[in-house]
Amino acid sequence: MTTITICKHNKEYVSFESKGHAEYDDPGYDIVCAAISILTINTLNSIEKFTDDDFQGEQGDGYLRWDFIDSLSDKAKVLMDALIFGLETIQNNYGNEYMNIIIEEV
Repeated sequence: MTTITICKHNKEYVSFESKGHAEYDDPGYDIVCAAISILTINTLNSIEKFTDDDFQGEQGDGYLRWDFIDSLSDKAKVLMDALIFGLETIQNNYGNEYMNIIIEEV
């Protein structure tokens, strides 16, 4: 299962973390895991390309985390909102046994 944790402080995005593999299918055929990866990496790349927002992060096999340095621009907020919408859509279509989305106030 992939666990997605999105942390907010006073309703502002602070960090994002994705851990694990969806295990919907065998590696290389897991469309749920691929969709999660595409959405998360594209969001990170889009924030980097289309905004001046600062973040730091790390990634590894089945792991991606980034922390925002300052409050996000309106563009980056929309990108994060779109990421959550996409992830929730995947979860609704494929079930809770492949992905757990946690949005927490820190």
